Amino acid sequence: MSTDNHDEGHELVPAEPLADPGLPEHLPRPTDVDEGAAKRAERQVATLFGLSSVFALLFCVSYFVFDIGDDPDTVGGLGASNVFLGSCLGLALLCIGIGAIQWSRKLMSDHEIVEFRHPAASPQEDRDEALAALDAGITDSGIGRRPLVRNSLLGAMAVLGLPAIVALRDLGPLPGKKLEHTVWKKGMKVVQDVDGTPIKPDMMEIGQLVNAEPAVFFPQDGEPELSGHKILAEKAKAAVILVRMHPDDIKPTELRKNWGVDGILCFSKICTHVGCPISLWEQQTHHLLCPCHQSTFDLADNGRVIFGPAARHLPQLPLELDADGYLVAQSDFTEPVGPSYWERDRTDLK
Repeated sequence: MSTDNHDEGHELVPAEPLADPGLPEHLPRPTDVDEGAAKRAERQVATLFGLSSVFALLFCVSYFVFDIGDDPDTVGGLGASNVFLGSCLGLALLCIGIGAIQWSRKLMSDHEIVEFRHPAASPQEDRDEALAALDAGITDSGIGRRPLVRNSLLGAMAVLGLPAIVALRDLGPLPGKKLEHTVWKKGMKVVQDVDGTPIKPDMMEIGQLVNAEPAVFFPQDGEPELSGHKILAEKAKAAVILVRMHPDDIKPTELRKNWGVDGILCFSKICTHVGCPISLWEQQTHHLLCPCHQSTFDLADNGRVIFGPAARHLPQLPLELDADGYLVAQSDFTEPVGPSYWERDRTDLK
């Protein structure tokens, strides 16, 4: 309702509500006057909540029943898993929604109310009044008087949490030791990731960054072509970047003094925050920036984190030259690559 303010210097005084605001005469609903109709409505609402529980359980069953592997189950040319997971979860939510609407339309209190506007900072009396109104609303909802509706709703909401728990399984198991080793090994050539060209130091200029991979993913003539999901996963883990800096700018730890070649260093391409690929390189500052969450690593200082949410430095691959003058790995990474995870030692460079 509006307030009157006839004199600018006077306090605002609430206006009295209109005697007839133009609302039609209130008519009771069938469920307000017929207890039998109210019971039927209560059973309808409880049935909808019960159906929601059934569909939520069917979601869980569908998750485990339908195959999504190399030969997936299909329905009408569509993946059966996607069809049933989407349908069951959608129907579970729909039944709860329809049930809540039916509850409010047929069983909750059906009276018009009017309240005055009040200042944003309510006095304690208004707060107490609001709590009293909340209690009245709970009473009007009938949740205390209708245990069938209340219990079926609580059951449906509880069961609806199961699909969320089951779907978390798609995050996969913790990586365990899978990130502790890659395909890099002593003597393996570092090659460009586009065409597999081996790299010599004189092919890189100071300030340059090159995206690279191990040579094993670029078989020579006569060798079998590598393919498959596991190969792609191994290739992603082994992805690296090469950067060349002036040797005087590099501050290696005692262990890493011989890990570079003429100012060329090699680091994992995978951010240690959540695993995004990195290649945003600032030549002057020697900083590598992750485009996802702005974690920043100083490659002149052993890949140390200088900004952002990453908790660990960027793993470095030790380099050397082979007999033909090409860049090769001295060994595999000496620490896990990729994002941080619970089982990983969280100590950083000392």
